[in-house]
Amino acid sequence: MAANLAALRSKVELALAGRVPAPFNFRDRNVFPTVSSGIHEIDSLTEGLPRGALTEIFGPPCSGRTSLLFSALGARTAHTEACALIDGCDTFDPHSAQAAGVDLKKLLWVRCRNIEHTLRATDLLLQSGGFGFIALDLGDLPPRVVRHVPLDCWFRFRRAVENTSTILVLLEQESNAKTCASLVLRLEAQPAGWSTTLETCAADASRYSLARLLDGFSVRAEVSRSRIQLQQVNGPHFRDPFHSANKTGASAVFETRANRDSLRSMLAEPRRK
Repeated sequence: MAANLAALRSKVELALAGRVPAPFNFRDRNVFPTVSSGIHEIDSLTEGLPRGALTEIFGPPCSGRTSLLFSALGARTAHTEACALIDGCDTFDPHSAQAAGVDLKKLLWVRCRNIEHTLRATDLLLQSGGFGFIALDLGDLPPRVVRHVPLDCWFRFRRAVENTSTILVLLEQESNAKTCASLVLRLEAQPAGWSTTLETCAADASRYSLARLLDGFSVRAEVSRSRIQLQQVNGPHFRDPFHSANKTGASAVFETRANRDSLRSMLAEPRRK
């Protein structure tokens, strides 16, 4: 019996070689190394973005999803990591991303036209490996379309990055992968900040709406789910080797700023016919 079990084990390990390292070794899937998101408030709230896991970020339009995405891409490309963006609705703006600090030379931009192409492209990139950060942006697709994505699709994506150093981020308007994600963040925009070109009081400025410029707005981020435990080193030896980063329900606020230089450069470009 022992010989048969050993032979069966060898066959399974051989069949999974190159895809699943050490399939019979137990791994606590709640323990992840994390990296900075590029936003101090988010890092303080979540301890960063987990590697080898799925992170879901959702919120309505203008809720700060793109700002957080650009920040994370900027942080990863600054560390010379290869990144990929699967753009589900072909709405990515390279000018704004570059102005936000993203190194476009280290970013693969996959432009998609529909949900089927988007999911297929994600599958291919996850299977290819070699990317430190992969973002699947479905934020501009109608929520009813994303709701019809089978749940097993999100499970498949999560399993594809397990035991790897890849950070997988899913951006949507509604949460659809909560049961599969190790970290879920809900974003909500706070009141915007405005400045005026008029040398008058704020009451007079309100009469001339075209004389006001958007400075930016605050974003409230709330942890809807966290299954992350972090390995912590205290001094030369491990003490309390694992601590929980589960802050479900906790929230933080970070500021965004309007990039007027990027807008001016886009407006100055000649229109393509």
